[in-house]
Amino acid sequence: MAKLTLADIKRRGGRVDRARVQATTAAEIDQQAREDGTESDLPGPAYPSPATVRRQLKLTQTDIATLVGVPVATWRNWEQGRVSLDPAVRTLLRVLWREPDAVRRAMVA
Repeated sequence: MAKLTLADIKRRGGRVDRARVQATTAAEIDQQAREDGTESDLPGPAYPSPATVRRQLKLTQTDIATLVGVPVATWRNWEQGRVSLDPAVRTLLRVLWREPDAVRRAMVA
């Protein structure tokens, strides 16, 4: 397998059509998941919303952002849907929802 340097990668450029990726709707993603056989078998939403988690824990935006180690502006963007949540954030939300004390123990040094 050939090894590429960062300079090589930058020179080659990417092959992802970012406009097409951004234009993909949730319905199209669901259809593709069904066709691939990778759709979720979980009942209900795969993860709770950031606002739901925060309200369940009875924390302010500042407090929960501090708990998970992100800027308050980032948490607000998640709650307001300004940015899509990456898989790590969705996993964090599920863990916060199901095991908030474990997160507190892990995040407080």
